[in-house]
Amino acid sequence: MSDALKQTVQEAFNEPACATNRAKSAKDRKKGCAKPLTPGAAAGGCAFDGAMITLQPIVDVAHLVHAPLACGGNSWDNRGSASSGSMLYKTGFTTDLTELDIVMGHGEKKLYRAIREIVEKHAPPAVFVYSTCVTAMIGDDIAAVCKAATQAFGTPAIPVDVPGFAGSKNLGCKLGGEMMFRHVIGTQEPERTTDYDINIMGDYNLCGELWQVKPLLDRLGIRILGSLSADARYKQVAQMHRARVSMLVCSHALQGLARKMQEKYGIPYFEGSFYGISDTSEALRTMCRMLVERGAGADLIDRCEALIEEEETKVRAELETYRPRVQGKRVLLYTGGHKSWSVVSALQEMGVEVVGTSVRKATDNDKARVIEVMGTEAHMYENMAPKDMYATLKASGADILMSGARSQFVGLKARVPWIDVNQEKHEAYAGYMGMVDLVRAIDRSANNPVWDDVRRPAPWDEDRRFAGHRPRIKDRCPVSGLANDPTDFED
Repeated sequence: MSDALKQTVQEAFNEPACATNRAKSAKDRKKGCAKPLTPGAAAGGCAFDGAMITLQPIVDVAHLVHAPLACGGNSWDNRGSASSGSMLYKTGFTTDLTELDIVMGHGEKKLYRAIREIVEKHAPPAVFVYSTCVTAMIGDDIAAVCKAATQAFGTPAIPVDVPGFAGSKNLGCKLGGEMMFRHVIGTQEPERTTDYDINIMGDYNLCGELWQVKPLLDRLGIRILGSLSADARYKQVAQMHRARVSMLVCSHALQGLARKMQEKYGIPYFEGSFYGISDTSEALRTMCRMLVERGAGADLIDRCEALIEEEETKVRAELETYRPRVQGKRVLLYTGGHKSWSVVSALQEMGVEVVGTSVRKATDNDKARVIEVMGTEAHMYENMAPKDMYATLKASGADILMSGARSQFVGLKARVPWIDVNQEKHEAYAGYMGMVDLVRAIDRSANNPVWDDVRRPAPWDEDRRFAGHRPRIKDRCPVSGLANDPTDFED
């Protein structure tokens, strides 16, 4: 790991906005909050993967992975982020380094040629170049190549120097935001600005969830000036420094970026969620209040309250038809980040009991919110092995498992329906209409009659003996015509 990368990682660990970090001693802060991974032996998501999933939803940028083919193939598009325009982000670009390229030192030249080919064929507003374990270990200087390519071709080539062995996926998310802060944010000026401009950070428009919220903002006259990186364009990232307020959705990943934006550009931020009725309303209220404090018209608050009242009345009326079907159902929630509390809050609004929730990748603020909405910390889990999850499902009498795709088979083994609420999901659950979709998914899964059949004892486990009587038989079988033996029917 280069000295520059070590310094970047150390700065990411020493985060003043993180309550956990502030509680540590100076010696413990230097150790960081995660151990660096061994090159080639990273279990789960690595730092490179984290940077990719954070930045790839910038839809009009060409994302070029400088690595052997496997690095690009294994980490490409593993998050279902949607786009309302360009689909360039769905195209996988890689330099496809071979053993010969590595041994002969052709990596930097091949990278330069790849950037030129992308610019000539696709004309993107920018090319993001991702470092990986292999190219970092052989010493390819992607920053120098990107600088030379930018000068030669006139298109910004942005180095994302976050190799996999730098640390965990979550660290990669933080470092991806740091690369944007260093090389992109503040490099373009918007054509116009208003007192209603905001940034949304840490949302990735999974299954189009941003589009369930954006109509609400449009009705209030609030404009998403900058986005990192839900349905974002390169210019939106470059212009983030001119927003009036930032909303931080996934606080654990981009909290450091939000703090630096506040320190350098004076943009205040708040942590919020668009999951559930109450949390969506609270996020809108906070956003409007902060915009008014920053110069927006005072009538924004009244218009916000009118919008909230209208939407809540409408969605609660629609949910009433589902309430008797889901009320009292017991859910084990195994996700992470802000969803550890926001989904709990959303479920409790419908009378659904949450028997446990995970707090993986959650900040201290997230954990405090979990305790606030659940009333106890007894049912908070950091990590659960499959056997522990299975035991919890059985012991708690859970009716549903809500988690990511890797846990679905535990639910099937426990004969419990499973609902995907993680990044691989295929349904959007944000905003008011998203709450209806979530409750509909719970009803559809928990009340599916197939579970009555699945939970019924197998035929070979049932007691099929005759209950104390002998059936009447005929002397001869009507099919074969042979004489029946009455002893075949003895008790």
